[in-house]
Amino acid sequence: MVDIVTQGKQMKAIEVTGSIDGMGNLILDQPIQAESYPHRVRVIVLFSESESEIDPDDTPVEEIKASLRRALQQAKAGQTRPISELWRRIDAE
Repeated sequence: MVDIVTQGKQMKAIEVTGSIDGMGNLILDQPIQAESYPHRVRVIVLFSESESEIDPDDTPVEEIKASLRRALQQAKAGQTRPISELWRRIDAE
């Protein structure tokens, strides 16, 4: 969640994914987890004109969080790799 100012108003922004059904209703992939919702919300819908334009690097947030948790556990357990090895793997791509 990030704070933004738009049209002179202080607001919070949350990025979520979902789909639009045949009736034009927005269906979120997961419920929004936040403190409270005392007011109406503004929604900006971003979509590709074709499925092939979807960014393959657009990893779902929950998958990223799970990966970060695993990495933190590995680091705490001393299961680390030298940074030079990581650079070699990046250069190979």
